[in-house]
Parts: sequence; C-alpha cells; structure tokens
Amino acid sequence: MARDLPAAEDFYAAVLGWVFRPTRLGEEFSVAFLDGTPVAGMGALAHSLKAPVAWTPYFAVDDADAAASRICERSATVAVGPLSFGTGRAALASDRDGAVFGIWQGQAIPDWSVGTDKAPAWLELRTRDAFDAAIFYAEVLDWACGQAGCCQVAYEDDHVVLRHYGNTVARITGGAIGEAPDPQVRPRWHVYFYVPDVEFAVRTAVKLGGSTVSPTEPSDADAWVTLSDPDGGLFTVTSRDPAAPPAGPGQSAEQPSRS
Repeated sequence: MARDLPAAEDFYAAVLGWVFRPTRLGEEFSVAFLDGTPVAGMGALAHSLKAPVAWTPYFAVDDADAAASRICERSATVAVGPLSFGTGRAALASDRDGAVFGIWQGQAIPDWSVGTDKAPAWLELRTRDAFDAAIFYAEVLDWACGQAGCCQVAYEDDHVVLRHYGNTVARITGGAIGEAPDPQVRPRWHVYFYVPDVEFAVRTAVKLGGSTVSPTEPSDADAWVTLSDPDGGLFTVTSRDPAAPPAGPGQSAEQPSRS
C-alpha cells in the first residue's frame, strides 16, 4: 500500500526493474511485471485507510468469509472486509501478535507464485513464537491439510518453513517483540525480492530517497540488504536461493531474525 502510487511506481521501477500495468480494480491499483512475469501488486490505499506504507502478503483462500471467521475465532483481527474487488473478495487482517496479512478469494493471475521465476523470492514472518504462529496460519489458511495443492509445513533449524510444490515460499522465525517501538522488531511479514545486482539496487534506492536498514553490505553472490522506500515501506533485495534464507541483520545462521 502506497501513499502516492505514481511516485512509488517510479521508485520500484528504477530499483527493481519493474514495469507497471493498470488493473480492472481502477486507477488506484496496478500490477508490477518483470520480463513479462507478474511480481507484485500496488495500491494507493495507505492514505485513505490511514495505514502505514507496507508490503503485505495476500494468501489465497477458497472462501474469504469463512477464513475471516476463522481468524476472529482464534482471537486475531479482521480490520477491513471481506469486500468485493473485481474478480474476487479480499480482507485485511492481523494475527494474534499483530502481523498484518491479507486473504483473497477469487480469480488470480495463474503465473503469480512466490519462490518461482521472477516472483518474490520468499516471505518471512518475524513473530513472537514461530510454532504458535504456524499453528494459527495452518488453521486459518488450510496449510498442511493433506489436500492436493496445499502448502507443506516443516520445522527446520528453529524455523518453520513453508513449501508449495517443493518450492520454499515462506519462513517463520521467532523472537520478535510485540511492544517494541522499532517496526523492524515488532511481529510482521517481510518480503524478499530478487535482483541481479544487489549493489546497483541499493545505490539506486538511496539515490531516489530510500535508505538502507540492515547493516549487511553486498559483497558476493549471496548478498542481501534490507531497504526502506521513501515512505518507509520495508523490503529486502537478494540474489540468494530461497532454499536457504539468510539470517537477519546481526544474527548468525543459527539464531532467529529479530529485524
């Protein structure tokens, strides 16, 4: 969600090489493409919803109303919706620890899949208790349900790893602090985007008013750096394979990320 959609499009086009196209949802929405592949969606909603600028994952569900009911039944919050948007229904929610996410029922772009091709490399939930969060999302979103096409959940090296058809799509790490004033430390979903040249992406972001957030400096093929766009939206650029997501800034590979 962006405050100024054209300005946000210009920033991400320069930093990540995206091309934006309008959608059937109206002038306040666009879809980003990289080499013809859909990568992400952007909406000029932050101002109207009085919400912070942020990247928010939307998870596909068969029934948005039923999923919203499951969220509320488990002491989490549905902030907006479910509402009808174009070809489907959507809702914006937060889990029990305050991490914001969305749900989407309806037609989706067939090639839009995290962890494959040009799409986002992976998602990471930084939360208080990784195991407790995994149970919540599994119950709400039908993860590990045993049905064809559902996501598989595994507990590996103190992290919960989510895979879809063998592709690593998300990781849940524990140790976030709910009352922390720093948004990097509070529970939240975080997105990693592929770039061919991490150093170029960082230089371009800073030149256009963004900033580096992580202390990590790009130095090799596995470089990754967390950035903030000019309005405070946090994301990470990486050239690393999502099969082995990096630890957070200041953490060893064996420690949970807190940033």
